[in-house]
Amino acid sequence: MKMGTQHRKLQPLLQVKELEIGYKRTADGHKKVAGPLNLEMYAGQLVCLLGPNGCGKSTLLRSIAGLQPVLNGYIEVEGQRLDQLQPAHIAKIISLVLTDNVRSGNLDVYSLIALGRYPHTGWLGTLSKKDKEIIDLAIQSTHTAAFLPRKLDSLSDGECQKVMLARALAQDTPLVILDEPTAHLDLPSRIQLMGLLHQLAREMNKAILISTHELDLALQAADEIWLMSDGDLTTGLPEELVLNGSFQQAFDKEGILFDTSTGTFNLHHKGTKQIRIQGEGKVVFWTKRALVRMGYEILTGETDVSLTVKEEEGEVVWSVDHKGEVKLYRQLPELLDALSVM
Repeated sequence: MKMGTQHRKLQPLLQVKELEIGYKRTADGHKKVAGPLNLEMYAGQLVCLLGPNGCGKSTLLRSIAGLQPVLNGYIEVEGQRLDQLQPAHIAKIISLVLTDNVRSGNLDVYSLIALGRYPHTGWLGTLSKKDKEIIDLAIQSTHTAAFLPRKLDSLSDGECQKVMLARALAQDTPLVILDEPTAHLDLPSRIQLMGLLHQLAREMNKAILISTHELDLALQAADEIWLMSDGDLTTGLPEELVLNGSFQQAFDKEGILFDTSTGTFNLHHKGTKQIRIQGEGKVVFWTKRALVRMGYEILTGETDVSLTVKEEEGEVVWSVDHKGEVKLYRQLPELLDALSVM
């Protein structure tokens, strides 16, 4: 397993030592999904767990949360071994938000958020002044005050996910784990939630670990990425894993290429036509995207077709040199139509 190059003097909040995860079987031993894994996580840090479907992300999260026995190794939170703690104690140091939203027509939003205090209230469930203050802080931090009078079944997926996060914050654990928190959300809600998680990790000094398929958002929001693939796990800064080729290796499939210059996946096969582009700025970036979709390969050397993008008096001009013949275009559709017949 490769480890990131980031060094810290702080004591890790979460430590995973020689961990092997999988499923125990009664007749034929066990099925190992991944490991041995050695991981560290710190307070104030947002970590995104990425990897192809079926690589073991959910199994790892369930194991760290204490919901699934491990095959080997151990997990420590705040210096305490998880396998030596009672469930009631684990609930005071780890909170978990699963993919499936809780939907109950009779439960209002405040009541659900208040349930996060269950590890601290005793069997009577009576909320103290301190409990209410912590609940109010969770509501304020997740911007869910406007939802409080409503029933859960009246919430949108995005609103419900924020309420579930508020419940986890009300539990007031140092480690918060979320399994695919953006799975059912539209794009604006996904962006808002990822930004909120990044903000909460810093402002509330919590370690927040999430599994996600939102590669582009993870690259922007995560302090560190855990990248699972083929039973192994690579950790590091997002930028580090892009530059050293880890992303390409983990998601390498025929016809899908990871573009290290933009941090996005290219859906298109290698172009059959070639073009050279000169210029800079957002117009050049989006022009390249359009040309790749048309089947062009963007080169830096000499080609039969070269394109120069520049602005003249606030207007974009595309200048095409095709075997020495130069033509100007002032609209992108016009440019693409002309290139299609060259």
